[in-house]
Amino acid sequence: MKLLEGKNAIITGASRGIGTGIAQVFAKHGANVAFTYSSSEAPALALEKELSAYGVKAKAYKSNAASFEDSEKLVAQVLEDFGGVIDILINNAGITKDNLLMRMGEDDFDSVIEINLKSVFNMTKAVQRTMLKQRSGSIINMSSVVGVKGNAGQANYAASKAGMIGFTKSIALELGSRNIRCNAIAPGFIETEMTDKLDAKVVQGWRDGIPLKRGGQPEDVANACLFLASDLSAYITGQVLNVDGGMLT
Repeated sequence: MKLLEGKNAIITGASRGIGTGIAQVFAKHGANVAFTYSSSEAPALALEKELSAYGVKAKAYKSNAASFEDSEKLVAQVLEDFGGVIDILINNAGITKDNLLMRMGEDDFDSVIEINLKSVFNMTKAVQRTMLKQRSGSIINMSSVVGVKGNAGQANYAASKAGMIGFTKSIALELGSRNIRCNAIAPGFIETEMTDKLDAKVVQGWRDGIPLKRGGQPEDVANACLFLASDLSAYITGQVLNVDGGMLT
């Protein structure tokens, strides 16, 4: 059964990692996918081709979600290209600039807040009018266990991801009466090309500390997104779903 047959989804930051995993699962379940990338054009175009093979409409857009103007233009273009309907928004674009507070520069703090948190405001605001008109929509914000718990050396990232949770709950309260749902996902240690560059012993140490004794895969997060984007979660809004193998238990 295809859970998102004929739905239109926007996914930010989908040219690698978790974003790619979400786009693939959504296309398999019948969703038309508009996704953004910031610089990696070759992987974005390859993904566009891969998604289209599932018989859905897929299109890559170069866009900076941290820019209010870019977000407005992107949504206007997606509406034009995808028949005037946006059913799902996944705010997934994000970066890290880790350092102890003592060594963290102002730019390191500002850029993480801007790309991780302001982008969520920009994109949610840009799709809001369309979803209000439709009287339906599902918005999913990609937070992190670090936003729930905090982490030494990641004050900027933790602040951005915790801010996202507060934003998610507020939007759920504001837009619930119009049948627009807003939830957050808090992934734990997810193994992607970024984690492949880390020391193998360090990674194994992290795995050993997780009750399920493994790192997550992008597909694990994508399946949680699929649930929150589909009608299976029609009575769920304002929630944070930890996808962490029990890490925070």
